[in-house]
Amino acid sequence: MSNDIKTAPGNGTGPQASAPSSVAPSTPEAGAAPDPAPGGDYDPGAPAPDAFKNPLAPRIAELEAERDALKDQILRTLAETENVRKRANRQIADERVYAVEKFARDTLNVSDNLTRALESLTPGVRTLLPDAARTMLEGVELTQKELIAVLARHGVTAIDASPGAAFDPAHHQAVTQIPSEHPAGSVAQMFQAGWKIGDRTLRAAMVAVSAGGMN
Repeated sequence: MSNDIKTAPGNGTGPQASAPSSVAPSTPEAGAAPDPAPGGDYDPGAPAPDAFKNPLAPRIAELEAERDALKDQILRTLAETENVRKRANRQIADERVYAVEKFARDTLNVSDNLTRALESLTPGVRTLLPDAARTMLEGVELTQKELIAVLARHGVTAIDASPGAAFDPAHHQAVTQIPSEHPAGSVAQMFQAGWKIGDRTLRAAMVAVSAGGMN
């Protein structure tokens, strides 16, 4: 009987010589992120190598630039549209206020004539008038008041040109300078009433400017 033990080749049930194996080092697949450096952390925000850059990046940047340009253009258009709307509203408001400017200017002569007629009668003369004349005079006064009220309803008001009022070259027209008890540079006397419509001078008041105190 033989003491030799035979082992069937390749059955893995008995001792056999192990041949050294050769394993090739692994390489990263295409598109995979690079391994972090030994002892360091991987920074996802770090620029990728040229091999991993997005080929569509230039086109994306171009589209983003076009988007920003279109956005700026839209904002400018909206701002211009809003300015046009505001200007149109102002023009409409001005037309409403100043629509009667020409008519009001022609009506001022009527007011001036009524004022002259009333100022021509001194208080002493009025007391001597017969009843019919006093009644007619009262009618003239009521007509003047009603005319002033109608003008005021349409935005036409008298300019303050009373003695002592501050002289305003936008509202007053100085025709002379006289000594008076009022401060120098103020209105000393009014010769013709002035009127304005809204903020616009319809007719400047004709006045005499004070030259200073009277001794």
